Amino acid sequence: MKKTTSIWLLAPLLACASQTLNAKEIAPAPNGIEVPKGYQNWQFIGTSHRTDNNSLRIIVGNDIAVAAVKSGKTKPWPKGSILGKLVWKDSQHPDWDQATVPGKLSHIEFMIKDSNKYKKTGGWGYARWKGMKAEPYGENAEFAQECFNCHSIVKQNDYVFTRAVKLP
Repeated sequence: MKKTTSIWLLAPLLACASQTLNAKEIAPAPNGIEVPKGYQNWQFIGTSHRTDNNSLRIIVGNDIAVAAVKSGKTKPWPKGSILGKLVWKDSQHPDWDQATVPGKLSHIEFMIKDSNKYKKTGGWGYARWKGMKAEPYGENAEFAQECFNCHSIVKQNDYVFTRAVKLP
Protein backbone atom coordinates (compact mmCIF):
# COMPACT_ATOMS: atom_id res chain seq x y z
CA MET A 1 0.00 0.00 0.00
CA LYS A 2 2.77 2.43 0.86
CA LYS A 3 4.39 2.06 -2.60
CA THR A 4 1.10 2.68 -4.39
CA THR A 5 0.48 5.78 -2.28
CA SER A 6 3.99 7.08 -3.02
CA ILE A 7 3.49 6.54 -6.74
CA TRP A 8 0.32 8.60 -6.80
CA LEU A 9 1.94 11.34 -4.73
CA LEU A 10 4.67 11.65 -7.38
CA ALA A 11 2.38 11.70 -10.41
CA PRO A 12 1.28 15.37 -9.99
CA LEU A 13 4.91 16.44 -10.39
CA LEU A 14 4.52 16.13 -14.15
CA ALA A 15 2.06 19.01 -14.09
CA CYS A 16 4.54 21.08 -12.10
CA ALA A 17 7.37 20.28 -14.53
CA SER A 18 5.25 21.35 -17.48
CA GLN A 19 4.85 24.79 -15.95
CA THR A 20 8.57 25.35 -15.42
CA LEU A 21 10.50 23.66 -18.23
CA ASN A 22 9.89 24.60 -21.85
CA ALA A 23 11.56 22.15 -24.25
CA LYS A 24 11.76 24.82 -26.97
CA GLU A 25 14.13 26.92 -24.86
CA ILE A 26 16.51 24.09 -23.88
CA ALA A 27 19.77 23.53 -25.76
CA PRO A 28 20.33 20.01 -27.14
CA ALA A 29 22.66 17.55 -25.41
CA PRO A 30 26.24 17.40 -26.76
CA ASN A 31 25.25 14.39 -28.91
CA GLY A 32 22.47 16.40 -30.59
CA ILE A 33 19.52 14.84 -28.75
CA GLU A 34 16.85 17.40 -27.92
CA VAL A 35 14.39 17.37 -25.04
CA PRO A 36 11.33 15.62 -26.48
CA LYS A 37 8.44 18.01 -27.01
CA GLY A 38 5.45 17.28 -24.81
CA TYR A 39 7.27 14.93 -22.42
CA GLN A 40 5.41 16.59 -19.55
CA ASN A 41 2.22 14.93 -20.81
CA TRP A 42 3.63 11.43 -21.22
CA GLN A 43 2.21 8.56 -19.21
CA PHE A 44 3.71 7.39 -15.98
CA ILE A 45 5.57 4.06 -16.21
CA GLY A 46 7.42 3.69 -12.92
CA THR A 47 9.21 5.22 -10.01
CA SER A 48 12.45 4.68 -8.16
CA HIS A 49 14.27 5.94 -5.12
CA ARG A 50 18.06 5.91 -5.10
CA THR A 51 19.60 5.73 -1.67
CA ASP A 52 23.15 6.27 -3.00
CA ASN A 53 22.37 9.85 -4.05
CA ASN A 54 19.12 10.48 -2.15
CA SER A 55 16.87 11.09 -5.12
CA LEU A 56 13.29 10.38 -6.17
CA ARG A 57 12.55 9.60 -9.78
CA ILE A 58 9.48 9.19 -11.90
CA ILE A 59 9.78 7.45 -15.21
CA VAL A 60 7.50 8.39 -18.08
CA GLY A 61 7.25 7.13 -21.64
CA ASN A 62 6.13 8.25 -25.05
CA ASP A 63 3.21 6.44 -26.73
CA ILE A 64 5.50 3.77 -28.22
CA ALA A 65 7.11 2.98 -24.86
CA VAL A 66 3.76 2.90 -23.05
CA ALA A 67 2.31 0.52 -25.65
CA ALA A 68 5.36 -1.74 -25.23
CA VAL A 69 4.89 -1.80 -21.45
CA LYS A 70 1.16 -2.59 -21.76
CA SER A 71 1.82 -5.42 -24.22
CA GLY A 72 4.80 -6.75 -22.26
CA LYS A 73 7.07 -6.34 -25.30
CA THR A 74 10.10 -4.60 -23.82
CA LYS A 75 12.82 -7.17 -24.54
CA PRO A 76 13.78 -5.51 -26.74
CA TRP A 77 11.98 -2.19 -26.58
CA PRO A 78 10.59 -1.18 -29.98
CA LYS A 79 12.31 1.41 -32.14
CA GLY A 80 11.11 4.89 -31.27
CA SER A 81 10.51 4.15 -27.60
CA ILE A 82 11.54 7.07 -25.42
CA LEU A 83 11.84 6.80 -21.65
CA GLY A 84 12.09 9.97 -19.59
CA LYS A 85 13.40 10.15 -16.07
CA LEU A 86 12.59 13.21 -13.95
CA VAL A 87 14.80 13.37 -10.86
CA TRP A 88 14.44 15.35 -7.64
CA LYS A 89 16.61 15.35 -4.53
CA ASP A 90 14.96 13.87 -1.45
CA SER A 91 13.30 16.29 0.91
CA GLN A 92 11.40 15.76 4.13
CA HIS A 93 7.73 16.70 4.05
CA PRO A 94 7.32 19.79 6.26
CA ASP A 95 4.17 18.42 7.93
CA TRP A 96 4.89 14.70 7.97
CA ASP A 97 8.27 13.52 9.26
CA GLN A 98 7.87 10.01 7.85
CA ALA A 99 7.35 11.20 4.28
CA THR A 100 10.06 11.81 1.72
CA VAL A 101 8.94 14.21 -0.98
CA PRO A 102 10.63 15.78 -4.01
CA GLY A 103 12.91 18.67 -3.23
CA LYS A 104 15.12 20.50 -5.71
CA LEU A 105 15.04 19.27 -9.32
CA SER A 106 18.31 17.45 -9.94
CA HIS A 107 18.00 16.62 -13.64
CA ILE A 108 15.90 15.24 -16.46
CA GLU A 109 17.14 12.55 -18.79
CA PHE A 110 15.91 10.56 -21.76
CA MET A 111 16.71 7.26 -23.46
CA ILE A 112 15.75 6.92 -27.13
CA LYS A 113 15.60 3.47 -28.73
CA ASP A 114 17.11 3.21 -32.22
CA SER A 115 19.32 0.14 -32.66
CA ASN A 116 20.82 1.40 -35.92
CA LYS A 117 21.57 4.96 -34.86
CA TYR A 118 22.91 4.09 -31.39
CA LYS A 119 24.80 0.82 -32.02
CA LYS A 120 27.74 1.82 -29.78
CA THR A 121 25.45 2.27 -26.78
CA GLY A 122 23.28 -0.83 -26.90
CA GLY A 123 20.70 0.67 -29.24
CA TRP A 124 19.87 3.58 -26.95
CA GLY A 125 20.62 7.29 -27.27
CA TYR A 126 21.15 8.98 -23.92
CA ALA A 127 20.72 12.63 -22.93
CA ARG A 128 20.61 14.55 -19.65
CA TRP A 129 19.95 18.13 -18.58
CA LYS A 130 20.86 19.46 -15.13
CA GLY A 131 18.66 21.48 -12.79
CA MET A 132 15.91 23.97 -13.46
CA LYS A 133 18.14 25.76 -15.97
CA ALA A 134 18.24 22.49 -17.93
CA GLU A 135 21.92 22.76 -18.74
CA PRO A 136 23.06 19.97 -21.08
CA TYR A 137 25.19 17.34 -19.37
CA GLY A 138 28.51 16.24 -20.85
CA GLU A 139 31.52 17.87 -22.43
CA ASN A 140 31.00 16.18 -25.81
CA ALA A 141 28.97 13.42 -27.46
CA GLU A 142 31.09 10.75 -25.76
CA PHE A 143 29.30 11.41 -22.44
CA ALA A 144 26.72 8.80 -23.57
CA GLN A 145 29.34 6.09 -23.01
CA GLU A 146 29.17 6.93 -19.29
CA CYS A 147 25.42 6.29 -19.34
CA PHE A 148 25.82 3.08 -21.33
CA ASN A 149 28.50 1.76 -18.96
CA CYS A 150 26.09 2.10 -16.03
CA HIS A 151 23.17 0.60 -17.96
CA SER A 152 25.28 -2.37 -19.10
CA ILE A 153 24.53 -4.17 -15.84
CA VAL A 154 20.93 -4.56 -17.02
CA LYS A 155 21.75 -5.78 -20.53
CA GLN A 156 19.28 -8.65 -19.98
CA ASN A 157 16.52 -6.00 -19.75
CA ASP A 158 17.59 -4.23 -22.95
CA TYR A 159 19.71 -1.85 -20.84
CA VAL A 160 16.72 -0.48 -18.94
CA PHE A 161 16.55 -0.35 -15.12
CA THR A 162 12.90 0.74 -14.99
CA ARG A 163 10.33 -1.70 -13.75
CA ALA A 164 6.86 -0.72 -14.78
CA VAL A 165 4.42 -0.47 -11.89
CA LYS A 166 1.42 -2.72 -11.81
CA LEU A 167 -1.92 -1.15 -11.03
CA PRO A 168 -5.34 -2.78 -10.45
